[in-house]
Amino acid sequence: MKSTQVTISNLNKHIERSVTLNGWVYNKRTSGKIWFLLLRDGTGLAQCVVVKSEVAPEIFELKNTVTQETSVSVTGIVRKDDRSVGGFEIGVESIEIHQIAAEYPISPKEHGTDFLMNNRHLWMRSSKQHAILIIRHHVIKACREFFDKNGFILVDSPILTANAAEGTTSLFEVDYFNRSAYLTQSGQLYGEAGAMAFGKIYCFGPTFRAEKSKTRRHLTEFWMVEPEIAYCDLDEDMTWAEKFVEHIVTHCLEHCQTELDILERDISRLEKIKTPFPRITYDEAAALLKKKGVDFTYGSDFGGTDETVISEEFDSPVMIHRWPAEIKAFYMKRDEENPDLALGVDMLAPEGYGEIIGGGQREDDHDILVSKIKEHGLPMDVFGWYLDLRKYGSVPHAGFGLGIERTVAWICGIRHIRQTIPFPRTLSRLEP
Repeated sequence: MKSTQVTISNLNKHIERSVTLNGWVYNKRTSGKIWFLLLRDGTGLAQCVVVKSEVAPEIFELKNTVTQETSVSVTGIVRKDDRSVGGFEIGVESIEIHQIAAEYPISPKEHGTDFLMNNRHLWMRSSKQHAILIIRHHVIKACREFFDKNGFILVDSPILTANAAEGTTSLFEVDYFNRSAYLTQSGQLYGEAGAMAFGKIYCFGPTFRAEKSKTRRHLTEFWMVEPEIAYCDLDEDMTWAEKFVEHIVTHCLEHCQTELDILERDISRLEKIKTPFPRITYDEAAALLKKKGVDFTYGSDFGGTDETVISEEFDSPVMIHRWPAEIKAFYMKRDEENPDLALGVDMLAPEGYGEIIGGGQREDDHDILVSKIKEHGLPMDVFGWYLDLRKYGSVPHAGFGLGIERTVAWICGIRHIRQTIPFPRTLSRLEP
């Protein structure tokens, strides 16, 4: 019988047929005249059954040779078996070894975080880490799917910039041919230019913050997706944001059931994520903290504990809007009814996962924007192109940025953001 090369995820299409799986030994166990090889191939796990009477002697004796993560090709007959992982097993006919793996450093015993991060390139293979990164893939897929369906155009923004978007204190500076350049904090300013050309755009890529923060919610390099919409005010911006997040969660519930099960995620919490989301003002959020006995200074930004206390009042994400202008970026438009407030919005995820979206309406008046740049002590010359957007057909516009890692952490139900990206960058980690 001729064998067909397939992946574990497609075994259901090949029942009672001979197939070849290419992968790595995840585990093995022996029992007299039979032994079991648990194979992984990146798409799933499959139990392969080696019976002494059904294979050549040298194949059966591989039970003494193969080690965890040995790379192999296994050929055998696909059988339906509800007791096996994935619901199928392989009756082995032959095994081809490509490389016998050295003693694998990550064992089932408990390992410290530093050890696991030093071995991140291997830790990614474990079932929970693998599940997290599959969900990350689907979060990103859902983002692109949402924007494609709603008429947004992808406009790539540069990683090297001459200007700050989120303040000068958290910039990574690099030498750029005898002048200074910075790793981008956000693609938003360039996104605004794209919105003036295409109406509705999004940019998506890595962003960098030189914040000396060691919290579970911060990385120095993270990924952000940022839509920007012309002829859009704060209220419409919030509507786009809530529809966007609902779509991401719904997509993951539909496509990531296996991974959410591996992570033992309580999906009943995710199933409650339906629009519309609650919207409260900054003043209302501050009053809530006071009512809860939290020591909070009005006019300051919310810290991690503050965000957790606020989010505990809601089953779904909550949007906090109209912030004190002094703590928001220079480009944020002021509220006409109260110029001390900026038309900004932060979306806090439930269950204490903190801010996953930050955005708002942009200042569209040229002269006001010039005055704000001066007030913030920013160099006017590098913002000439940005000011042009207010000279040639300026319109009301708004947008937001969603942090991929925080969103993944929330959907997965994991507490530390470092597990949500293949190779995290923190204050103390630049390798692997």
